[in-house]
Amino acid sequence: MRSRFRHHHQEAELNITAFLNLMVILIPFLLITAAFSRFSIIELYLPPTSADRLKAIKELQLEVIIRKQSLEVADREGGLIRRIDNTTEGYDLKALNELLVQIKVRFQDKRNVFILSEPETDYETMVQVMDAVRMTENADTGSLIQYELFPEISLGDAPPVATQTQDEGNTS
Repeated sequence: MRSRFRHHHQEAELNITAFLNLMVILIPFLLITAAFSRFSIIELYLPPTSADRLKAIKELQLEVIIRKQSLEVADREGGLIRRIDNTTEGYDLKALNELLVQIKVRFQDKRNVFILSEPETDYETMVQVMDAVRMTENADTGSLIQYELFPEISLGDAPPVATQTQDEGNTS
């Protein structure tokens, strides 16, 4: 009699149809949206407060622009300070360093500079210009002493070349 009351246990089926439908829709959606999102980091300078606006406008924003035929030293607000044409050996880094020493004498608290280069500028040139902008050497009392010029360097792309009529009066 026991055999009659024996219950047959059936395995329960797992219905995953709803889950698969969700995955069929969710995966293409995530792939499409992921292809269009890009991450980039840009350092931004916050604008000065209204009280500091006049001071910020009068402050020197020094730029050294590396061109194919010259180095240009400029103030972002005031325009071109001096164009230093290349010598037969290449960029005149000594003249750049001497000009920056003169600027440092006038703006002693200034520590930052923007170095802007054209796309064809090679790495070695960038390093040499950065060295000329950061430090200067002076032989006082027989020993070589290094002085700090503009150690806080920001890099960027050079603006397009200005027309000759604007720059003719500013060349040195």
